[in-house]
Amino acid sequence: MKIYIIRHGQTDWNVQRKIQGTSDIELNSTGIKQSEEARKIVKELELDFITCSPLKRARKTAEILNKDKNLEIIYDESFSERNFGNYEGFVIKKDSEDIYNSQALFDLNLDLDINNVEPISKVLERVTKRLDEIKDKYNEKNILIVTHGGVSRAINAYFNGIPEDGIIISANLDNCEIREFDV
Repeated sequence: MKIYIIRHGQTDWNVQRKIQGTSDIELNSTGIKQSEEARKIVKELELDFITCSPLKRARKTAEILNKDKNLEIIYDESFSERNFGNYEGFVIKKDSEDIYNSQALFDLNLDLDINNVEPISKVLERVTKRLDEIKDKYNEKNILIVTHGGVSRAINAYFNGIPEDGIIISANLDNCEIREFDV
């Protein structure tokens, strides 16, 4: 079994460095082009189905990726981006010490529950539960998950473990970058 993950194509909020979270932002023209380029890679993958966040940016990416495959796309809230609550729409400043850049929001030991942000433990819980279900139900299948940067942290932790310091590190996926995990 192989599980592939891909982060959605670029949005205007990505360019503006705004925190998207569950804000339902569309792909921009670059994001559509990125999805078309990634489609060439996906076309060569042996896949049984695609599962996808229901947010517009992920949905559109999945639809483009699936043009040659015509596979079933299963929309799954488990792979929706983390809810960043009051921080959604805020601009992430480079090298600043604001709460978002401090890593505190990604520290499982702190597991902050502030400003309506979904605690990192809840993100890990929902993603882990769904990945376990997929492994049990589809253990002979190859699956593409179309998701988000924040969720890729939870998927990365699922396959690579939680670091000793408790900081759930990013899978560092660029827009429309694909990562493969053997199960």
